[in-house]
Amino acid sequence: MSLTVLGLSGAVSHDPSAALYIDGKLVAAAEEERFVRDKHAKNRMPYEAAKFCLAQAGIKPADVDIVAIPYAPISIMGRARWHYARRYLYAPDRSLDALLMGNRRFRRYRQRIQWCLVQLGFDLKKTEIQPVEHHLAHAASAYLCSGFQEKTAILGIDGKGEYATTFFGWGENGKIHKIKEFFDPDSLGGLYGAITEYLGFDMLDGEFKVMGMAPYGDATKFDFSRLAKFENGALTVNTDYVNVIGFKRYKEKGKGYYFAPKLIEWLGPRREGDVADEPYVHHAAAMQALFEKLSLEMMDYYLGDIIRETGKIAFAGGCALNVKLNQKIISRPEVKELYVQPAASDAGTAVGAAAYVSQERGVPVEKMEHVYLGPEYSNEDVIAAIAHHEQMRGIKLAWEKVDAVPERVAKILAEGNPVAWFQGRMEFGPRALGNRSILGCPSSPGVADRINAQIKFRERWRPFCPSMLDTVGPQMFKVDHPAPFMTFTFEVSEAWKARVPEVVHEDGTSRAQVLKREFNPRYYDLMLELEKLTGNGVVLNTSLNRRGEPMICSPTDALNMFCGSDLQYLVMQDVVVRKSEGA
Repeated sequence: MSLTVLGLSGAVSHDPSAALYIDGKLVAAAEEERFVRDKHAKNRMPYEAAKFCLAQAGIKPADVDIVAIPYAPISIMGRARWHYARRYLYAPDRSLDALLMGNRRFRRYRQRIQWCLVQLGFDLKKTEIQPVEHHLAHAASAYLCSGFQEKTAILGIDGKGEYATTFFGWGENGKIHKIKEFFDPDSLGGLYGAITEYLGFDMLDGEFKVMGMAPYGDATKFDFSRLAKFENGALTVNTDYVNVIGFKRYKEKGKGYYFAPKLIEWLGPRREGDVADEPYVHHAAAMQALFEKLSLEMMDYYLGDIIRETGKIAFAGGCALNVKLNQKIISRPEVKELYVQPAASDAGTAVGAAAYVSQERGVPVEKMEHVYLGPEYSNEDVIAAIAHHEQMRGIKLAWEKVDAVPERVAKILAEGNPVAWFQGRMEFGPRALGNRSILGCPSSPGVADRINAQIKFRERWRPFCPSMLDTVGPQMFKVDHPAPFMTFTFEVSEAWKARVPEVVHEDGTSRAQVLKREFNPRYYDLMLELEKLTGNGVVLNTSLNRRGEPMICSPTDALNMFCGSDLQYLVMQDVVVRKSEGA
């Protein structure tokens, strides 16, 4: 059976994306932010991303059988809308709206998707649009892409979708079975986001910064248990403090936050600036500890029997990117393998919705083994972009086309120089995995600080991560578990802490990509060459972008970033660019 399914996300006003399955193969996926150069692309539709997917596949809108969207109408007969209305009684306008007009957001989203499709050239009279519940799309993005054949526990922890915030279920033979959902405002993702705002970061963007700050603090200095509890199978978040709406929000300089003034009364003023200092590092540690505790308690309660039966777990939702929680999960003796959807946040729901519809229509989808699903540019594209950049900027860049790229770049890295590395198809999801990366030699003293201070312009206390050969992972880490997507942290063995100190965090862990050559031969060969020079088949890898910007997509983006930083080397395909004097 032939089937083409286009998934389009963007239902909850951020991270719009597109994904295209043709006969069960994921041929393209990309996030809108990369094309429009607006991080998270809030309040946009995935127009450019969808246009790319169709072009990559060489198909027209008329060739698409179904458009899948990760948002669906929720019946008044279920618990979701009633739970929301009861818990938000203090905001009667929102409460009544959930009961009387509870699918208004879905209808608005569907209209915006239809508008987007028209702009792309779709004939709405001939286009089938299939809604998929948001958390079911998350679940599908993890389970159906995991490749697991055994019965699999499915976990979804997020901010919220239509109303649901948390999903527990299981998958077998391509079918997803729901066990339990929790509903807004009882959301661990919302709670973590509220504390993220309190700690001076933006929700949806700064949660991983809180996670990075946590190892510098002492979780025992503050008891955050008053913020949420899990008892008798129910999660309850304390809306006296967090996950608040309307007049209960704390307001400062005209902006409302997702926490109440009572949080400020308890913990003191919001953090400002980039310094990880007291007491805020302890707040971050306490939040991370509470998040891990409640997540594991919920997982054990609803999924424990399934996990003990087969040991397989599939995890998605924004909170699945909390790599410290993932480390705790895979350390459990009953867990054989945890698959985390690499684009676990809402961008991944485009994949999930499309995969779910494909599976339901009788076309199973393949295992998602890599994320190199975006645009690719040729040497000719690169050279043309350099010429245009020089003309527009009135500068001269020194560049040359070279034959042995891995060997040349390994030598540059071994000499202590960071390199902007632009190769092949752009990654889908939040992690740079060797195609849109800034690289450094992790045994070169100070290279992480240099990248932080001179290039990334980000908080100095945030860790950098390693990519490594698949032969290195079992030696460097105390746990041998697949790690292709940087979705786990591992405890680093003592010998390797000394060998690659620039990629070991404060708590002795690393968030790693362990690469098999078949999925990215050039990046693998670069690490082989670096291993010859330094003895370590490991590179420091961070995303190719500056602070506050989306990851680089095109050669033009890369050149703009390169010339706006202190980087001295940019490698695009076979072209090595160096800054000339005065550039």
